[in-house]
Amino acid sequence: MGKKKINLKHKKKVLKKKVVVEEPSDVEEDIEECEEEPASEVVNSEEESDADQSTELNSGEELDSDEDEADFTYGDINEHKKSLEKLKESDPEFYKFLEENDKELLNFNLSDEDDDGEVQNESQVHVPQLDSDESDFEDEDSKGKENNITFKLLKKWQVDIKTDKSNKTINELAQALHAALLLVLPEEESSGTVSDYKVEGSAIFNGVVQLCVLEFGPAVKRFLGLVSGSKEKPHLCKKFKKVKRILKCYFEDLLKLLSGVASANIQTVLLKHLHYMSSMLISFPNVTKDILKQLIKIWGVSDEGVRVIAFFCILKISRNTQSLLDTALKTMFITYVKNSKFVSPSSLPCINFMRRSLVEMFALDLNLAYQHVFLYIRQLAIHLRNAMTLNKKENIQAVYNWQFINSLQLWGNLLSVTCSKPQMQQLVYPFVQVCLGTLRLVPTTQYYPLRFHVTQILINLSRDADIFVPVLPFIVDVLDNYDFNKKHQKVSMKPLKFNFVLRLSKSQLVENGFKDTLIDTIYDQLLEYMTIQSSSIAFVELALLTKIQIKKFLKKCKNPNYVKKIKQALDKIEQNAQFIENERKKLTINLADFKQLEAHENQIKCNGTPLSTYYESWSKMRNQKKRKEATMNDELGEYNLPTTKKRKLKNSEVKQKNKDVEFVFSDSEDDEESQILKKKVDIESD
Repeated sequence: MGKKKINLKHKKKVLKKKVVVEEPSDVEEDIEECEEEPASEVVNSEEESDADQSTELNSGEELDSDEDEADFTYGDINEHKKSLEKLKESDPEFYKFLEENDKELLNFNLSDEDDDGEVQNESQVHVPQLDSDESDFEDEDSKGKENNITFKLLKKWQVDIKTDKSNKTINELAQALHAALLLVLPEEESSGTVSDYKVEGSAIFNGVVQLCVLEFGPAVKRFLGLVSGSKEKPHLCKKFKKVKRILKCYFEDLLKLLSGVASANIQTVLLKHLHYMSSMLISFPNVTKDILKQLIKIWGVSDEGVRVIAFFCILKISRNTQSLLDTALKTMFITYVKNSKFVSPSSLPCINFMRRSLVEMFALDLNLAYQHVFLYIRQLAIHLRNAMTLNKKENIQAVYNWQFINSLQLWGNLLSVTCSKPQMQQLVYPFVQVCLGTLRLVPTTQYYPLRFHVTQILINLSRDADIFVPVLPFIVDVLDNYDFNKKHQKVSMKPLKFNFVLRLSKSQLVENGFKDTLIDTIYDQLLEYMTIQSSSIAFVELALLTKIQIKKFLKKCKNPNYVKKIKQALDKIEQNAQFIENERKKLTINLADFKQLEAHENQIKCNGTPLSTYYESWSKMRNQKKRKEATMNDELGEYNLPTTKKRKLKNSEVKQKNKDVEFVFSDSEDDEESQILKKKVDIESD
């Protein structure tokens, strides 16, 4: 059927200056003369009427030659060339038109050797030739091939979309993305969808996505008359109705493409494009909710780079709409809790990123954040109350798990940032009480790692929010409750770390690495907490009970390494206490005036204390050590680099080499030594 269309068009062009009013019966006779092959078919009556109409449109003009000369066979090439030359002389403008649009007609040629041996005689009127019995389906095949997206078509769209003032090219690009979507989606989902175009191959797919990413957004904004950076809503523009349906389908396809693509690179490109187009999502609230859920899913489970861009999209979409922000906060917190069930070296960076981004999201609207945080802290308190009252294993496990601890870390970080705001100050006290209740629930040796996780949360809150939290007893009590003189039964192959552990096994409790890690953790948190309080005017009284407990531990502990480390911390605490006591003697202000006391403490803090100076230098060394452990520098240092080994010489080679040795004697005092060395060489060579 593709050949039928070409021949009919060609017939119209050739007969543009030649008027032949033919009867349908004459056309049928010409077709019968041309179709001598038994496998050919008779042209349909509809096509015959089309041919008659084309000749009737050109009526009223005269032929340049006789009617008999108009009928020629394609075997007579010379006559065809002569007719074209006559046409060039008689109507040069029409000949020029043929050169530009139908070069195949002018470069006409027939092959003498046909594989099928078919007779290719046709009339001058280019009667359509039927090649096979399946010709009824040729139109559909040729139409499908014409709708295949090619690089040439992509280049045409790239040029047209910058100059086209209508929505035609925008619509075509949206349909092209829909065709690309069918290539990615599984057959079950793509079976019901239809597209005007077809994408074949990864190169065309990437070309379509790249063109949409680069040109679709700016083209829509140009069409709507939106200036970059303007806060005008798209649905308020006059021309929005013309692209409303296109944009809705485009965003739906973009959503399906995000969920169907697994490549991190393509996801990154699509998310950047969505971030650019996010200002238009406000006009499509139903589609926006689905896109927001998909972005939160990507934010929770994808690669690091993809996760960051997804968070930027979430932030930009939900920032201006409270209903979307409410949905985003709920869904993001649930995603955070689901993905924080286990903590490992590989999952910890993901959990930390989600925690920081959630803090930023809650800080957008503190009135809305108060409602969410109050509800979630209340749920934690209910779990803790059930564990304390019922005292059952399943209730205790509902508290002593990573999801509960990571939730405490999230709300601790949020309150550290927003506690200065009046909306969030009321949540500090219940949160601290939940943390202290968690510490008292099961104060056994096995849960020492969990204890130090919670105390670290309270230490960070005390430092950032500048509030006093009684954490010190829970740190120092470990020195009294655990027997550090007990001999270990196993030797640790690797140092034990509490970062990824909440509960210790029985085998870990009898290793020597457990006691080492326990002393190091107590030393770290003791110094950090006392440094936070080192500028307080009440530091002397705060450190009194701590000094008593530490001295008691030093008397009964027989391990010199542990004694040395804890004694060093005690010396720094006593030195700082003496410093604060000397500063208090110089005070001339009223102790009831809290503003003057606060100003005095801030001045001491700015000038620095002995404990803060020591902790600053010590923390630099500790952080450097942690970075080495994270990057495994020690293992890299122990890596055996390849070395070149010298080849061992045989005895004959050694003798030959010794014979060739010559010593240069000098007049210095080393002449005797050189002569002795020469004699030794001569002896060895013999």
